Amino acid sequence: MRLLLDTHAFLWFMTGDERLSSRARRAIEDIESELFLSVASVWEMAIKAGLGRLILPVPVAEYVAEKLDNGFRILPVEWTHASAVEKLPFHHRDPFDRLLVAQAIAEDMPIITSDPIFQVYKANIVW
Repeated sequence: MRLLLDTHAFLWFMTGDERLSSRARRAIEDIESELFLSVASVWEMAIKAGLGRLILPVPVAEYVAEKLDNGFRILPVEWTHASAVEKLPFHHRDPFDRLLVAQAIAEDMPIITSDPIFQVYKANIVW
């Protein structure tokens, strides 16, 4: 199964954070799962790291590259993803989350997230 990880789910999985649900962890650890990290999440992490709101052991580029070497794949932001945001109801103002929802819907890919606002969209949520 192809899975898109929300930024926090990706970080929680990488750090073994107990806030990641057991269902989400099992889905991520399933050897049949193809794990995707959106370019939007990389951008979000870079912004937060630059502001000092996210502390990683290495710069974001190095951190993500290491995860790609370990099986994660990058989901690029296509113009179709960006333009799909226009059709989303305005339940949520966070531009990163709105783009992730649009990507998950456009790619017909479940998204791993604990954010309850995602439930109001027609995305397939794993949590």
